[in-house]
Amino acid sequence: MTIVRRILPVLLAAVLLSACGETKDVLPEIEQDVKQEVETVLEEVEPTPEPTQTPEEAKTMASTASNATKDAPQVTDPSTWNDAGKTIMEALEKQYAPYGMTLQAKEGTPYFLAVNRDANVVTVYTADEDGRYTVPFMAMVCSGGVDTPLGYYATPVDYDWRLLMGPSYGQYATRIFDSYLFHSVPYYSQHKDDIEYDEYNLLGTSASLGCIRLEVVDVKWIYDNCPLGTPVLIYADAENPGPMGKPGTIYTDPADTEKPTSRAEISARVNTPPLARNLTSLRPEAPAITGMARKKVNWEAAGRLIPQSRPPMMVEPLREVPGIRARTCQAPTMRACL
Repeated sequence: MTIVRRILPVLLAAVLLSACGETKDVLPEIEQDVKQEVETVLEEVEPTPEPTQTPEEAKTMASTASNATKDAPQVTDPSTWNDAGKTIMEALEKQYAPYGMTLQAKEGTPYFLAVNRDANVVTVYTADEDGRYTVPFMAMVCSGGVDTPLGYYATPVDYDWRLLMGPSYGQYATRIFDSYLFHSVPYYSQHKDDIEYDEYNLLGTSASLGCIRLEVVDVKWIYDNCPLGTPVLIYADAENPGPMGKPGTIYTDPADTEKPTSRAEISARVNTPPLARNLTSLRPEAPAITGMARKKVNWEAAGRLIPQSRPPMMVEPLREVPGIRARTCQAPTMRACL
C-alpha cells in the first residue's frame, strides 16, 4: 500500500501530460523517476521473516522459565518420549497386573491417566499403532499425598464443583475411586477468584489428603477430554517423574503489594493458562475429544480389582449439595476429601 501511495502521483502526472500531447520529452524523465521511487521503497521494506517452525517440525516443549516462577520445568529430550513411555507403561502393566491393569485401549476412551504419586506428575498417554496406551501425550504437575491410594481404576463420575474438607471447594472434579478425586487447587467458595493461594503455592509437592490436585487448566482438560470410564493408574516412583519430565510451577507471593486487587484481575491470573505451557507434548496427530457427552458408568461392573487391604466399597445415593451439580445419579461413598 505504501508503494502505491508513493508512485501514484507520478503516474497521474504522466497521464495528464499524455492527454496534453507533451509526453515526448517528459516521459523518459517520468519513467526514470518512477524507477527510482520503486527502488527506494523496496529498499525500505523489511524482508519477510523466515516462517516459524511448526510443532511437528520443532518437536520441542515450551520450557521457558517465564511462567515457572517457583520450580523450573524438568524437561526430557522429546526424541526419547515414545521409547521411554513404552518402557515405563509395560513395566507398570506387569507390576499392577493383580489390580487388573491392561494397556489395551478401550473404545471411546482415547486417553490413559498415569499418576506418579511420589513425583507429583500426571502423564497422559494415548494409543500406539498396536492399540496400546504407550504414547506420551501430555504431562501435568499435580499434588498428591501419602494417603493417595495406589492402584488401577476407572473414572465413574464428575462435577463442575465439588465440596471438599474445610469446607472448601474443588473445580472440575473427576472421581477416581471412593472419595479420591482429580480436582483443582481448593477454593474458599464456589467463586473462580477465591482460590486458596497458599495451597496453590504447594502445587508440585505432596500436599493433599489423598486427592490429586491440578492446575485449573489441566483439570479442566481432563474434565472436557476424558470421558467417564477413562482408565487411571496411581503408582509411586520418586526417581522418575515420567517419560516427558515434570512441568514447572508458579509461585504466588502473599506479601506482594502490587498483586491485583479486583476479582476480575485475580480470576484472570489464576484461571487463565499462560501463553506458553511449561510442558506440553505438541502432538497434533493424537486424538482430541472436546465437549464429549458424559455417560453413566456402572461402578460395580468397572472390572478392576481393589486392594484387599482396603474395606469393601459402599454405594449410596448421591447427596445433593446446594449449588453443586453432579452428572450421574449414583456414586461411591460421599466422604469429602482434599
